[in-house]
Amino acid sequence: MTKVLTEPRSIRIKGRSFLAVVLTPDPPFDDWLVRLDDLAARSAGFFLGRPVVLDVSDIEIDKPQLKALIAELAARNVSIMGIEGGRPSLVEPGMPPQLKGGKPAADYEVPREEAAEPSDAKPKGKAEKKPAEQAAPQIAVQQSPVSAPSLIVRETIRSGQSVIYTQGDVTVIGSVQSGAEVIAGGSVHIYGALRGRALAGCVGNADARIFCRKFESELVAIDGVYAMTDDMDPELKGHPVQLWLEGDAIMTERMT
Repeated sequence: MTKVLTEPRSIRIKGRSFLAVVLTPDPPFDDWLVRLDDLAARSAGFFLGRPVVLDVSDIEIDKPQLKALIAELAARNVSIMGIEGGRPSLVEPGMPPQLKGGKPAADYEVPREEAAEPSDAKPKGKAEKKPAEQAAPQIAVQQSPVSAPSLIVRETIRSGQSVIYTQGDVTVIGSVQSGAEVIAGGSVHIYGALRGRALAGCVGNADARIFCRKFESELVAIDGVYAMTDDMDPELKGHPVQLWLEGDAIMTERMT
């Protein structure tokens, strides 16, 4: 008689957290898509390969508008993995699922000496409505609150590479090349040149700052407020710079 000597393996289910870009559209959606196109054009690859959540919690939107918006984003190679907020009736079979329970990690508190006001600060984006003043893609992560240590990267971050550390500061001893990015829950410190993208305070920390020895960045963002190279004072290029947030405007100061 043949006997089965092994039992079938049980199904293994694991929990895992992923960093997701949360897009919050603003009506009229045509204007919002134009701003999104501007961001994508000036920062190639920003959405490439990223999980994206569409947050409709605070806007009035019906099912046809939502389907059209998802289709417009898909045409831009922005794949929506889920929808946050809105009525359950908004979502039908074939659409991304509704997500619940997303929450940012614990905020990182900047030391008092870093938060001191500089004497010769230069405000940016106050004269007219710049992209830095628009609601920008925000980073969210689903994980338990943890302490706020720091991560030290002892080499140059090369094009196509990403360093994502939501628990606190990121310090890069080398440079951040064009096409590379650093995403931190706290502040970003770069001892070389910043030619790629730097996103500080990515899980909701308006006190985060960006410091670099040589400023040539493609894109910077603090707590979801972003600015492109074209939005910055050209006199800052190639010099040591620090950036921080006041209200909805990114402030810059050349350091000596």
